[in-house]
Amino acid sequence: MESALYGALSIFTGNAHPALARAVCDYLDVPLGQAEVFEFSNENIFVKINESVRQKDVFVIQPTCSPVNKSIMELLIMLDALRRASAGRITAVIPYFAYARTDKKDQPRVPITARLLADMIQAAGAHRVLTLDLHAGQVQGFFNIPVDELTAVGLLCDRVRALGVDDLVVVSSDIGFAKRARNFAELLDAPLAIIEKRRYANDGSSESLTLIGDVQGRTALIVDDEIDRASSLVGAVEVLERRGARAILASATHAVLSGPAVERIHRCSVQRVITTDSVRLDPHKWIDKLEVVSIAPLLGEAIARIHAGTSVGEMFRTPAAQLKFISI
Repeated sequence: MESALYGALSIFTGNAHPALARAVCDYLDVPLGQAEVFEFSNENIFVKINESVRQKDVFVIQPTCSPVNKSIMELLIMLDALRRASAGRITAVIPYFAYARTDKKDQPRVPITARLLADMIQAAGAHRVLTLDLHAGQVQGFFNIPVDELTAVGLLCDRVRALGVDDLVVVSSDIGFAKRARNFAELLDAPLAIIEKRRYANDGSSESLTLIGDVQGRTALIVDDEIDRASSLVGAVEVLERRGARAILASATHAVLSGPAVERIHRCSVQRVITTDSVRLDPHKWIDKLEVVSIAPLLGEAIARIHAGTSVGEMFRTPAAQLKFISI
């Protein structure tokens, strides 16, 4: 596969989520690039690209998921190695962008870590970034290189629609997510409700306070971009139970599931959690309530379009149920 502007397409990955990279390569029918990425006993990371990338169009698939800081360093060092190997263009494919919640100074004397990470990715050698459902959309503006932000909302809605629920109400887990929750509601032809939530500390804890909307006797679908410690999810479930929801489902793009999240989801009354494979889901985090939708076709189609110099936005200009991925 040759680009009009760059050489052949090459895809590489670190250790953050190699299964996702292989699935993308299967979709595109290209081999996964050969590289060594490992950690010495002194915790220094070593990278060696084991094939020529001179003037090629290179994509590095590396979500910055757990272990977050190691995944970030692998990405940065791979970008530097590819730049020094004379790659024609380098795209950092970051399905999950860590530190995106640190997008502004909301307290005295705190950093804007998302901006710092953006600066490091550019300095390491990335010419563009491909990402998915950023926690804060303004992170795109932290880069001085092109950023394509995809969304998994269409894929998640397709799966929810397949459940055949006819009394659905979409519930935004907090006011800040209401605009994107509205997209869920429109695609599912369902009403929207919103939960008011407040955070009181820097440890991720929150309290769900009130519900705006009617869920009485209906199936509620809680939507969010990320499930981290699951405190917001559990709080939302409790509010919906008190307000008479008949059944409760949940959906989020990124299943980080840190700390007590798995146990909290297991114990609460949410019946099903629909998510994606944007981050690697370790076996000890798997529970029967989880259902994972693959984003490999979504990433693969975007990579093919970027490589060919055609529109990525066209992928989302038809209803999700009518969207057909066409490999280029």
